[in-house]
Order: sequence, then structure tokens, then C-alpha cells
Amino acid sequence: MKTYIALFRGINVGGRNTLPMRELVALLEGLGCEAVQTCIQSGNAVFRSGEQDAPHLAAKISAAIYENHGFQPDVHLLTTDQLERAAASNPFADAESDPSGLHLVFLATPVKSPDTFAIENLRAENERVAVATDVAFLHAPDGIGRSRLAAGLERALGVAATGRNWRTVQKILEMARR
Repeated sequence: MKTYIALFRGINVGGRNTLPMRELVALLEGLGCEAVQTCIQSGNAVFRSGEQDAPHLAAKISAAIYENHGFQPDVHLLTTDQLERAAASNPFADAESDPSGLHLVFLATPVKSPDTFAIENLRAENERVAVATDVAFLHAPDGIGRSRLAAGLERALGVAATGRNWRTVQKILEMARR
């Protein structure tokens, strides 16, 4: 059995694509997942599965949500090792004391040609961004809701992505290590 972390994009945000966590747990268990735990209402789950093909499992989860709830969210699956590596490679360690301003943005595919011009035009003077193979790091000390860069980063990178703040990443890691 492999431990997976599922990051769901766009569920329970702004009253749209509502999926109570209790129902998500039942759905994952119905797909054969075990020891399912959720973290905050916006779509994070940790579970064990015998499925070795993560993209196949992500597609099955997304299809099951569509079948049962009428919307099909992007599901980004990580292993505990992948999430630990992403957190350990944070280039903005000085920002870890601002856990709501530091975000890890998990990329669906590697970035081939980011629009660096757009990134620089969107970036506020006090914001920092770094892009790695499968994750981008964003420090937005004035808040992500006010950040033009946060709003436009996915488009500028040219890949689908879902972000989590540092506090949430740490909570998920704690759950996955149990």
C-alpha cells in the first residue's frame, strides 16, 4: 500500500463545487482507499491505496466525484516523499514564519516556457517567486488575495496548478507521516 496525498482543485470554494469532507472520505473508501483523512474543507486528503499508477488513480477519483456530485475537479496526487521534497526545497526559508503568505503551487506538468515578462509585471515589489520542476514557490507577504501574481501565476506558467499555504502543507505532511 502506498500513501498518497490528494490535492483537489476548486472544491468548496465560494459556495461552488460543494463536496463535504465526510462524503469525500466515503467516496475514496468506495474506491478502495484506506485510512482516509481530510485536512481543511478546501480539498486535501491523505490515504493509502494499492494502486501504483497515480495518474490513473487521480482520474478515477475525479470521475467518481463527477458521477456522484456533478463536477469534475482536477486531482493532484503526491506521495509523502514528493511532498517532503517539495517542502524541503523551499527557497524562501525566511518566509516560513509567515505561513499564510508562503505558498507551494503544485504543477500538473513541468513548466516548458514560463512567461517571465508576465510574471515580473504581475509581481509586487515585496513578492518573490521561484519555479522548480513540479512546484513553484510564492511568497506574497501582503496576502494571496491581494496578489496579482498569485492570480496570474498559473497562466504565466502555462500549466494547470493548485496551491497550498505553508501551514496547510505542514499539516498535510504531519498527517501523511502517521
